[in-house]
Amino acid sequence: MAFMDMPETPLRSAEESLGAKFGERFGCVLPSEFGGFDVEYRALRESVALVDKNYRAWFSFIGPDRTRYLNAILTNNVRDLAPGEAVPSLLLNAQGHILAEMEVLALPESFLVTTYALVRESLAAAFEKYIIMDDVTMTDETDGLGALALEGPASPSVLEKLCGVRLGELSELGHREVEIAGIACRIQRRSIGATPSADVTAARANLPQLWDILRESVAQHGGCAAGYNALSAVRLEAGVPWFGYDFDGNTLTHEAGLENSHISYTKGCYLGQEIVERVRSRGHVNRHLALLKFSGKEIPARGALLTVSGKDAGHVTRAAWSPMHGSPIAMAMLRREFLAPGTALEWERGSATVIPFS
Repeated sequence: MAFMDMPETPLRSAEESLGAKFGERFGCVLPSEFGGFDVEYRALRESVALVDKNYRAWFSFIGPDRTRYLNAILTNNVRDLAPGEAVPSLLLNAQGHILAEMEVLALPESFLVTTYALVRESLAAAFEKYIIMDDVTMTDETDGLGALALEGPASPSVLEKLCGVRLGELSELGHREVEIAGIACRIQRRSIGATPSADVTAARANLPQLWDILRESVAQHGGCAAGYNALSAVRLEAGVPWFGYDFDGNTLTHEAGLENSHISYTKGCYLGQEIVERVRSRGHVNRHLALLKFSGKEIPARGALLTVSGKDAGHVTRAAWSPMHGSPIAMAMLRREFLAPGTALEWERGSATVIPFS
């Protein structure tokens, strides 16, 4: 399959040698499957999986005003981060819509912001726009960096064996510089549910060697490489929304359910704050992300219309087969009157039910 004008993972050749099938994810060409959905899903759930996360973009910020600058434009509290800590955050427009989701990592003399390659150019332009009188230098680091991830319950064992880091000792999103077989890496803890996993960021030129090292260790722990078909299913089962799929530039923070994780209500002003506070004071939004379980075996397409008694109730944002539920499940943007768990909905090929987030 040809993917015109899309960024490709630097690991494509290595992944093709494993029989990977590729697809578009987050505007990039990434593996959909390696050895099959069932095998990869079990690795993610029961042992450990190696995931190619090269849909990322990175920006570094240095200068004496870097903290004040980022704190003034992003939704979360950057000011109180100590080196080795990180927070999720958003960049909003004046109407409160989400322009980008990101994480801000504090380093001793800088901040490293990691986000999605699909908003790389627009975000770089926005960052530059708001540097006015600030003594801040922004550098786009994307071309020099790459990312992998260890996902699943055996991830801590793999990581400790490779570099001695005990993942459980890091705070959520906490990060540390290490070496793996002489390769300089940044390890970051990322937990899905109660399972601690790890992102591994390294120089792009070192990714093929790092891939081989991690894949061998993962295999020794009973795992394998996993593609985005299985990963999307696991994320949906955990109720984790994806930027660019479940929420985007047409979405408010409260509609995406990010108001308690990505926003600080005490740090002071930021772009779009007025709208966030207005929604907060009103107590609700007119639509919200929900999790659905579908009847039958057919997986609904993104954008599939959902109805109740013929009335438009919302649409599917992302769907996958769920071994946990034994049926297709999906994230959907629903009108608030249809959000209660147990609500029955219809789509053109069958029915669905709203289920609670895990």
